[in-house]
Amino acid sequence: MEFNGINFDTYFKNYPDKDGYFGKYGGCFISDELTKAMQEITEAYFTICKSRKFIDELRRIRREFQGRPTPISHLERLSNKLGNVQLYVKREDLNHSGAHKLNHCMGEALLAKYMGKKKVIAETGAGQHGVALATAAAYFGLECDIYMGSVDIKKQAPNVARMKILGANVIEVTHGLATLKEAVDDAFDAYAKEYKDAIYCIGSVLGPHPFPMMVRDFQSVVGIEAREQFTEMTGELPDAIVACVGGGSNAAGFFSGFLNDPVEIYGIEPLGRGPKLGDHAASLKYGTEGIMHGFNSIMLKDENGDPAPVYSVASGLDYPSSGPEHAFLRDLGRVKYDVINDDETIDAFFELSRMEGIIPAIESAHAVAYGIKLAKTMSHGSVLINLSGRGDKDMDYVIENYGIR
Repeated sequence: MEFNGINFDTYFKNYPDKDGYFGKYGGCFISDELTKAMQEITEAYFTICKSRKFIDELRRIRREFQGRPTPISHLERLSNKLGNVQLYVKREDLNHSGAHKLNHCMGEALLAKYMGKKKVIAETGAGQHGVALATAAAYFGLECDIYMGSVDIKKQAPNVARMKILGANVIEVTHGLATLKEAVDDAFDAYAKEYKDAIYCIGSVLGPHPFPMMVRDFQSVVGIEAREQFTEMTGELPDAIVACVGGGSNAAGFFSGFLNDPVEIYGIEPLGRGPKLGDHAASLKYGTEGIMHGFNSIMLKDENGDPAPVYSVASGLDYPSSGPEHAFLRDLGRVKYDVINDDETIDAFFELSRMEGIIPAIESAHAVAYGIKLAKTMSHGSVLINLSGRGDKDMDYVIENYGIR
């Protein structure tokens, strides 16, 4: 399939290029010393991760420890309520630890083990990446430092407790807005001092090369499974697929299975309280090109050109940029990026819970809300939504701030 001059038959061989670029987005904008560390990771990825031994071990871990493949569920009652369009969800909430994050964390931690590293370092917003990496560290016997903003620590107390129970050292970040961006800042600073004995396990398709590529590749298992399962279940491809996008790891992995198919693809960003700067985290819709955290992409900027303050009801989506591959796919027009606000998200959170017995993560509820909205515009067909995580972590916050609807 060719789209705007890009041959998607060979897309994954060509993007990113050898320097980590998806078109003009991506790259590696870091200090010379950290560049050497990234080169070490890149070389290890292209040798170790392509070996049969590594692949076999990762497949065994996914099967025996993570519980993969995760299923697809038909949302029959919700579909009947909406009309003639059939809604389905890919159940990453049933992946061990409750979200898609473990897919790349087990891969990164396994890579760290093969490289002889003793510690993994990461940031987290909603806590799902932190829990997943703490899980992987416990599995492989690695030390684990997780940086998390104080705002998110208060919002995501259950996940903070899980990380600590799993043996991770949770380091509170209090400067700036004390959310995901600041957690990334501090995690990078720590990694710069410890890179000889540690590996930084970025929580999304962000950061300097090779992380946008590496995380996407580890997450591609979601899209590969989903395409095979949906075709077996229905005899055809879905008409549309939908995933939430903050940094964009769940979406990148999910989309990868369908980029070469005649399927409409939607990435959904958080509109939050509205389009005013500081009230949302919809970088692909409202941002401009810029460099932060070692990569070039589309970002939200303040009057000085620095990363702007952002907001989302979902801690895992409140980041002022998005992965470089998403910026590339947006410019190509292969993926349509749109927004959903807080109220629509919380309505979908309760709707899926009540109609189908599935409590979604608030992040995932953005995709559910858009899937419902999209279905209402269609006369027939099917929509497959990536349910990237479960909502256990969000229940106290939702009840405290929105009550029981």
